[in-house]
Amino acid sequence: MGRVLRFPVIVSAALLVASSAAAEIQAPRVTITQVDWAAAAASLPDHGSEPPAAEFARINAQTEKRFPGIAKSSVPVLLPLDSGPFQPTKYFLPGPAGYTGTFLLNHGDGGFKLLYKKKPVEIEITGAGYTYDLEGPDHHETFPAKDLQDAFPGIRRILHEAHVRYVFERFGVPYIVSIQCYDRRPSSRYPSCREVDPVAVKFLQMLRTAGGTPQKIAKPQLDLTQPTAPSDFTYYGPGDLIPNSGWRKMPGRADYRVYAEMRFPIANAPAYVKSQSFMPWGDCYRSGHTGRLGRKDSPYSCKVNGIPLTFNEAAAVNFTYPWRDNFCELRDFLVGQCPGGYGHQGQDMRPGNCVVKNEGADRCLPYQHSIAAVRDGLIWRMPGNLGAYIVINTPNEFVRFRYLHMNPKFMDDEGLISGRQVSQGEIIGKVATWGDFESGTSYHLHFNMQVVTKLGWVWVNPYMSLVLAYERMIGGRGTEIKPGDPAPVVPDKPPVILNPLPPGNANAAEAKPAEARPRKKTRRHLRKRPRQRDE
Repeated sequence: MGRVLRFPVIVSAALLVASSAAAEIQAPRVTITQVDWAAAAASLPDHGSEPPAAEFARINAQTEKRFPGIAKSSVPVLLPLDSGPFQPTKYFLPGPAGYTGTFLLNHGDGGFKLLYKKKPVEIEITGAGYTYDLEGPDHHETFPAKDLQDAFPGIRRILHEAHVRYVFERFGVPYIVSIQCYDRRPSSRYPSCREVDPVAVKFLQMLRTAGGTPQKIAKPQLDLTQPTAPSDFTYYGPGDLIPNSGWRKMPGRADYRVYAEMRFPIANAPAYVKSQSFMPWGDCYRSGHTGRLGRKDSPYSCKVNGIPLTFNEAAAVNFTYPWRDNFCELRDFLVGQCPGGYGHQGQDMRPGNCVVKNEGADRCLPYQHSIAAVRDGLIWRMPGNLGAYIVINTPNEFVRFRYLHMNPKFMDDEGLISGRQVSQGEIIGKVATWGDFESGTSYHLHFNMQVVTKLGWVWVNPYMSLVLAYERMIGGRGTEIKPGDPAPVVPDKPPVILNPLPPGNANAAEAKPAEARPRKKTRRHLRKRPRQRDE
């Protein structure tokens, strides 16, 4: 048996035995929409006196070619039928939970000459058959929209999680029009909320009833059954961050809700939900550090907690249990569900092992492990984007999952763009190191999840959804490490070395230079990242 190490994330004074009982996972709470289909039918162009089902069958036949599947929507679909400057994309997903879709506005179209010209402005609209009722903080700002009250009684303008959103009800249905933006002065690099707000207003003014089908909207039901067989899988509870690694050293949030049934996103076990900023080789994300970064195996620590670290991404603790939540870990990203309003938005996770080029390397090579689609769903991603969403619209879930740090060039080449349907378990990429460039981050997958609320699509903690998905993948029940339990021992787990030294040349490892890492470029990139950016 190999030597074992203790990694002092938490070292309890009491030598207690870890709890054998897993957490009590919970289903999300939702509010079912009560649709007034008669009022919706009366809003249709050239409406007659037929029942709503017949009236909507007529309009569906007219709009189906342009918006495929529109009849599947469980709520009346509002869209800019005379789209004018707004061009529909291939991201349109109607179904039992409502519908969502996007339109693009190019610079100069419709008279909108924006300072931001890097990409078209993407406008999203969602109508919800049910909305998720979230507990805890939300940290949004609401502003009056007096000029729209006559056409949209009760409409609210909301700044939330780096989007300007207009939320309103019509026919008893909650609708949200949303544009990603940043609460700052107009810039050629990033869309400002001030600049794109008139775009959202114009989009709202063009909305018309375009389709849908009267149907019963049932309460969602999730199967939360966990395996009963024992396993070696262990994890800290949700909200239990690495000490002082939250925004302004705030704790995380203990959210035990499972928001979706899904497959685990890394194709094969084992896999590890782990911080990539406050673990070995991490840069402490702007919180400062003591010691030297850049030399393999050199000791250092993050100033926020003083935990001893080593500059080696292949350190065993990065690729062994237990898991640890990092949803509310220190980042400059807006997250309404985190105590301070800022956090990480999702979970960083690592695959089963670290593959290094040679014995002098301090980081893992990319593209060694596969990534799978967590559900059957529709891809939402414009070419070149760093993130890819899988969106699902079922009787039981209206959620979307985002994958980050795969190589966007590979995703473009493989057709992982808006409109593509994927199947659960389908391989959609490889674990990579793509930040804004190759080797711009550590070897990991960032995975996050959004659900539809009356404020629009909101980040929620996917941690317990991942726990359940992982338990089902390995066929065994995990063990939650409770507060006060001792820190688990970390077994030896050396990396896989592609080019090992021949026998008798053990001393040559010191002479071999460590693999190059673009550290300065990474830090310049981080300094330039706006506080509201959520990628």
